[in-house]
Amino acid sequence: MMSGLLEQVQDFFAAHETLLGVAGALSLMMFVGSAVLIPWLLVRLPEDYFASRRRHSWLRERRSPFFYLPLRLLKNVLGLTLVLLGLLMLFLPGQGLLTIFIGVVLTDFPRKYKLEGWLLRRPAIRNSTTWLRHRYGRPPLRF
Repeated sequence: MMSGLLEQVQDFFAAHETLLGVAGALSLMMFVGSAVLIPWLLVRLPEDYFASRRRHSWLRERRSPFFYLPLRLLKNVLGLTLVLLGLLMLFLPGQGLLTIFIGVVLTDFPRKYKLEGWLLRRPAIRNSTTWLRHRYGRPPLRF
């Protein structure tokens, strides 16, 4: 019985070699990208990002109004795509939870700001964030 299942799995891998290779390459790119992107973003957040009543938006502050809507739409489409890919990566090789997290951070939805603050207030995450920001000469985030 077990050898029959093993043969089916081997046949699946042989039949879908290209698909698995692409999924593996995407997984590796997401892992390396997130290992670089998340610390980069955390270090660049203003220290009062969660203490301020005003919501910071790099799109609104640095772009002309003409480009704001298309870029915001693109950001949300990318975020939703990453959430869907992350869900697939829960069953396929890849960093599924990390991909879902990055996708959620990119998307806009009600109460997202509070959810981000709640996550970053968790002691383990706050300590890691504080250490990372200190390492790059940035003050800790205020809540």
